[in-house]
Amino acid sequence: MLHFNALTYRIEGRLLLDNATVALPEGHKIGLVGRNGSGKTTLLRLIMGEIAPDAGSISFPKGRRIGSLAQEAPSGPTSLIDQVLEADLERHALLAESETADDPTRIADIQNRLVDIDAHTAPARAATILSGLGFDEAAQQQSVSDFSGGWRMRIALAAILFSRPDILLLDEPTNYLDLEGTLWLENYLRTYPYTVLLVSHDRDLLNKAVDRILHLDDNKLTLYTGGYDTFEKTRRMQLDQQLALKSKQDDERRHMQAFVDRFRYKASKARQAQSRLKALEKMRPIAAVIENQMRPFHFPNPTHMPPPLIRLENVSVGYVPHQPILQEINLRIDMEDRIALLGANGNGKSTFAKLISKRLEPTSGRLLRSKKLDIAYFAQHQLDEMMPEETPFTHVQDLMPDATQSQVRAKLGSFGFDYDRANTKVKNLSGGEKARLLLHLCTLNGPHILILDEPTNHLDVDSREALIHAINDYTGCVILISHDRHLLETCADRLWKVGDGTVRPYDGDLDNYRDELLAAVRAGRSKANRSAGPSARKGERQKARKEAAAKRASITHMKNQAAAAEKKLQNLVHTLSALDESLSETGLFERDPAKAADIGRKRAATLSEIEKAEERWLEAHATYEEARAAIAG
Repeated sequence: MLHFNALTYRIEGRLLLDNATVALPEGHKIGLVGRNGSGKTTLLRLIMGEIAPDAGSISFPKGRRIGSLAQEAPSGPTSLIDQVLEADLERHALLAESETADDPTRIADIQNRLVDIDAHTAPARAATILSGLGFDEAAQQQSVSDFSGGWRMRIALAAILFSRPDILLLDEPTNYLDLEGTLWLENYLRTYPYTVLLVSHDRDLLNKAVDRILHLDDNKLTLYTGGYDTFEKTRRMQLDQQLALKSKQDDERRHMQAFVDRFRYKASKARQAQSRLKALEKMRPIAAVIENQMRPFHFPNPTHMPPPLIRLENVSVGYVPHQPILQEINLRIDMEDRIALLGANGNGKSTFAKLISKRLEPTSGRLLRSKKLDIAYFAQHQLDEMMPEETPFTHVQDLMPDATQSQVRAKLGSFGFDYDRANTKVKNLSGGEKARLLLHLCTLNGPHILILDEPTNHLDVDSREALIHAINDYTGCVILISHDRHLLETCADRLWKVGDGTVRPYDGDLDNYRDELLAAVRAGRSKANRSAGPSARKGERQKARKEAAAKRASITHMKNQAAAAEKKLQNLVHTLSALDESLSETGLFERDPAKAADIGRKRAATLSEIEKAEERWLEAHATYEEARAAIAG
């Protein structure tokens, strides 16, 4: 049992937990929910002992192991399979000791303990977890350093799952996963034999992988039985009941106060009036139901355009000449389409999105677009491309150059940004606020096609529901790439599968797709459990390494281009820093105004060059990462 006893914690003077007390049952799967900024991640850090509470305590049975997902992605030359195997510290230590132990009794103890902890099945278990998270046999033999940050976080997730702690803490684990990985994790957590405390805004995961909901609200912790839908219904009933009780109490208070005001100075009624006055003073007011109202999303509708918006005829696309990522694509896209792209990361979903959004051109075939077609593309990496020192106001003003300040602020108000948030630098906005701003910037002019690549990563449950309503109210075409199954089920009416080097319609539904994925994982587990001879495994590893090396060599020039673009950007940033230092020289503007003006012009030109260099670097880096992910997947 994990017990929080009168827990109080403040951060920079802001109260996050106030005398919070709750006991979590051992062996259960518990979803920790609450609005962004309410303190969920802080609570996990308190459990891990990374920070100390201001008051109160956290306790759990002695000997229980607590494990959480590492904050930093692993790196180094170790292979993926070895990196995961090393996460079982006891097994790793016993195997190391068995190499040097010479005492017969100790050797026997080591071997017995290895049998007790199922050490002989560890490689198969590690391979199964890695496979479920998107790493095939060849990828499992590659070094960790061969993968990008998002894929390395999957490796870290695989490691903590493999180590099987008694209390498993997970903070938004699906942010690093695609739909396929999320469906696998859902199934894995449901059958996990120990306690899980999971922070997530994924409604489907919270309905299917957990059996309790721990709600952090108003600095208190409340435990509910059941999944998220049950919690939401129970919570709504409680709020409605509280509202009804408050209304009834307010009526009673008004009635009693009216009696007191009328008769307190009349001798015949004075005693009754005094009695009711005392009762009124003792009556404990029922708190008003105060909920933070979530500002809805609203996407302007596009002008009507006759079908089809886009037609693809035997189209191929890729990054390297004569090496297509996708080929033989024969599809059409119409105004009313709601399309979800299925397929593991690396199969080409983002490549297809770039093809549709004109960021990539076909290498063969015909792609026909309607004239004046407007396409908006939201992707997670664009959050990092927003100007950190600028404000939401300046971002919107740049897109509305002819608008007055009042019109710009009115538009920001419709986004959910009041005066203060509109004037806050982007770097100081939360992830959810940045995502909300970018979504509205993308759709400001009413695009005909809206491509959303993982739009919910930084949104809480209520914001995700608001996004669903906005998508369903929008009259243009929507193409979704998301690990959020609830979003796909409520918004998409067509499923296209990206795999086997092409894109084609998928005839089943998401339940069929989930069953296929889990069947493939079970088949892979059976294969992993069939032990191969040492020489055969060595030959397979050597072959896999050679193939991986050949593939990596094919994109070396992309990596070099990205590195060159980054170096150019760094040089420009250093130049800007030197110019700023010159401008800060005391008395420069009074002593030599011409020189100051010249430096100012150079600074403005450098800023413009930096903006262009950032675009070139981001595009080169994205192209390299996409091609490398496709090869790795």
